[in-house]
Amino acid sequence: MDVALGNRILANEGILDAFGHVSIRNPTNPNRYFLSRSRSPELVEPGDVLEYDLDSNPVKSTKERLYAERVIHGEMYKARPDVMAVVHHHAPAVMPFVIAGVELQPVMHLGAVIGPKVPFWDQYDEFGDTNLLLVKPEEGASLARALGQAPLVLMKGHGATVVGSNVQELVFRTIYSCRNAEYQFLAKMLGNVSTLRPGEVEKSAQIHSMPTSSFRTWEYWTTRLEKAGNGLRARRSGKKPVGASRKRASVAKAKAKKVKGRKR
Repeated sequence: MDVALGNRILANEGILDAFGHVSIRNPTNPNRYFLSRSRSPELVEPGDVLEYDLDSNPVKSTKERLYAERVIHGEMYKARPDVMAVVHHHAPAVMPFVIAGVELQPVMHLGAVIGPKVPFWDQYDEFGDTNLLLVKPEEGASLARALGQAPLVLMKGHGATVVGSNVQELVFRTIYSCRNAEYQFLAKMLGNVSTLRPGEVEKSAQIHSMPTSSFRTWEYWTTRLEKAGNGLRARRSGKKPVGASRKRASVAKAKAKKVKGRKR
């Protein structure tokens, strides 16, 4: 459920489009993780989710098409035992930075989730000319080394990969790192970018873990998803969600039938 929900929220917020993917480490087996079959994030359902080992091979044989870049997830989980969720994306907010090679810096309090220094990875440095997709384990391992202990890494001409301790933190970090990128870009157009001080980054980076923040943001994003008509309840089996008014109408109709039957 969380894999599908994370994909759909990030698609609804304009971070993921036809491409990109969210995974979650198996909470009961750290040597495995969950990732959807190859499908656009907005359409991912719980039934699409498959289990993989850390070499990014499906645990159970399947004929489903798989994401070519699933090694990103497996290698991140290998390198970082603390990581429980991963997303790879090509959000419009970060693409100017990965194209221009400009450093992404924390410029607002919620943007402090990117950390004080965002690493930058250029696939060419180790692998020469490629199509920029990460399809080999050694490419995923290289990206994981570039990430180090940071919460996200930018990928030249490609996008970004973000990690988190759970899916809620991952979604928060992904959305607000993109908002931070937007504000940094706009501030530069005004002529001056004032970044957060190191102490401000350290203290502000904990905002996402506050119970009020995590609850409010998750409730907000899931509600927006439902209003957009793409919540999991709305899409499962092609059925529309049953709202409170429809439920009341159904109950009233059932009662009416019951009373009519008694009169007979």
